[in-house]
Amino acid sequence: MSETPVDDLSIEQARAELARLSALIARANQAYHAEDAPEISDAEYDRLKHRNAEIEVRFPDLKREDSPTEQVGAAPAEGFAKVRHAVRMMSLSNAFAAEDVADFDRGIRRYLGLSDDAVLAYTAEPKIDGLSLSLRYEDGVLVQAATRGDGAEGENVTANARTIDDIPERLTGAPALLEVRGEVYMSHADFAALNERQAARGGKTFANPRNAAAGSLRQLDPAITAARPLRFFAYSWGALSEPLAETQIQAIARLSALGFQTNPLTERCDGLADMLVHYAAIEAQRATLGYDIDGVVYKVDDLALQQRLGFRSTTPRWAIAHKFPAELAWTRLEAIDIQVGRTGALSPVARLTPVTVGGVVVSNATLHNEDYIAGRDSTGNPIRDGKDIRVGDWVQVYRAGDVIPKIADVDLSQRPADAQPFTFPETCPECGSDAIREAGDSVRRCTGGMICPAQAVEKMKHFVSRAAFDIEGLGAKQVEQFHRDGWIREPADIFTLRDRFGSGLQQLKNREGWGEKSATNLFAAIDECRRIPLGRLIFALGIRHVGEQVSTLLARHYGGWEAFEQAMRDAAPMEGPAWDDLLSIDGVGTVLAQSLVSTMNQEAERASIDRLVAHLDVQPAERPRTEGSPVAGKTVVFTGTLERMTRAEAKARAEALGAKVAGSVSAKTDIVVAGPGAGSKEKKARELGLTVLDEDGWLSLIGG
Repeated sequence: MSETPVDDLSIEQARAELARLSALIARANQAYHAEDAPEISDAEYDRLKHRNAEIEVRFPDLKREDSPTEQVGAAPAEGFAKVRHAVRMMSLSNAFAAEDVADFDRGIRRYLGLSDDAVLAYTAEPKIDGLSLSLRYEDGVLVQAATRGDGAEGENVTANARTIDDIPERLTGAPALLEVRGEVYMSHADFAALNERQAARGGKTFANPRNAAAGSLRQLDPAITAARPLRFFAYSWGALSEPLAETQIQAIARLSALGFQTNPLTERCDGLADMLVHYAAIEAQRATLGYDIDGVVYKVDDLALQQRLGFRSTTPRWAIAHKFPAELAWTRLEAIDIQVGRTGALSPVARLTPVTVGGVVVSNATLHNEDYIAGRDSTGNPIRDGKDIRVGDWVQVYRAGDVIPKIADVDLSQRPADAQPFTFPETCPECGSDAIREAGDSVRRCTGGMICPAQAVEKMKHFVSRAAFDIEGLGAKQVEQFHRDGWIREPADIFTLRDRFGSGLQQLKNREGWGEKSATNLFAAIDECRRIPLGRLIFALGIRHVGEQVSTLLARHYGGWEAFEQAMRDAAPMEGPAWDDLLSIDGVGTVLAQSLVSTMNQEAERASIDRLVAHLDVQPAERPRTEGSPVAGKTVVFTGTLERMTRAEAKARAEALGAKVAGSVSAKTDIVVAGPGAGSKEKKARELGLTVLDEDGWLSLIGG
């Protein structure tokens, strides 16, 4: 990835970087939360999210609709019934140093209007490295268990949860409605014993306890889960018919009294210094706990203050995870392989002499891109974290969780005398097409498109993914099988599968893993998906930089396929009215627009899209509805001193009502809320003829 410091990014570089980070983080979420097969380390994931957040702070107007800061987890996997959470399951913001924790404490005090010396207690508890689970009890009886999923919707794993000894079937003295939330995990001893049993019977062994716990809980056969040694720590709650207590620490004690396992290292801390002392104490015990933790979670103890602090889009304001430093080990770099992804990106991967890092044997590491390997950018200037990495080097690798590590350092004193700088390929290793690197892009990409086997398969996996066509019975595994057999080469082929071999049914039902019923169901599912909303179709095309949210915006803007298609043709010169109209869409910048227009006007890609659309009934986009909020869709600026709420509370309230809060006044501003000392912003608003309200007027408008 580009390591240009955030402060040095231009607007266009920042926009492109946000698009790249969004795609990387979305893929990481899918691999970790939905597939139980993480592809990047916890530390690298945290670094990507932190860089994304830094760019959004510096360029707030560039924040994407599909921003990682607005996402939690990943969509529920196929195979389980879906559960809509009554109260959203959130993720946590991260702190990596004591100063980050101090910033968190200062932010809490600032939001609540508390002085630096005011008493403010927190709880501190180990952050368990497992799988989040929500347990719903009605009248004391366990009626439902669900994974977090994407935070709003998870998987129904009730039958599996009932097999875990730490999860009570019945509660005495509980509220009539109680959702208990916590973490499913596996102890180190149980993990080792499980892998021994798996190896003895020739079964799959697991890389680490977290993967083992997640894979065991998410079994379609509860009998398999019952045979796995899973455990559960309770640490929070969702929907309640009555409060558990007045403080976090009292509520945890109440859960313990009800029969749940709670972590004995959870403590109440009187302020920042106490929190950091307890963090150090937990870190010192980490290796002897017998289960994996990757940090300490701090929460404001007073539940009334938690309620007042509320939530951001995906994280609570009143809690933060203080992560432990990454673990390190040295090993030999044996080779550098190049993998080709769905967008044609050539991604280098380090092949390592296997080494144990934090109890897990690792043999691969991410190398990001050619600049990272060379240690310099395309102009020859050194880049931050660049290593001049060569095959044969003795390298230090780290992992903060359970996934592919990153190279932290290179020991030049042990470099072989014949080690040569790595030459990054300029042709695709899969299809031989030119691999080019656009100006401002850190990644080299294959130009082969659908003729490139790697891109064809990955693009079709994306095409059938949940947010795209979501064809039941046709997932990534089936796409690989059908492509390997020559049945599908492009998306349009999916809709001619039935006719490929006469009825198609006979050929398919005789294949391993298929029968007459599953083949019939697949063809029916394909037919159902011929009718597709415009936004989902645009997203399904897999155009670089065009995510799910942008696809929805494009669909709403153009209305129908014909209008969208014509607009892309008219915008082909990348200038003129159609081009300007495209750039006027909120969330669409030059880099995204160039990618979209280029793809839609590339002869081979366009022919493939035309063949696809010929089989579809593309539905026009629905226009958004405001649902009665007086400020939904409006841009609001707060200026001056607010007397009845803090600025942070005012912003959160406005955004909860569907407004966009901006920091500066422009012609696009709808409302300016001006308190005492408003100054130049109020003056400019009046000069522009904008609506200017005082605090009372604003509260009256939004209903108090």
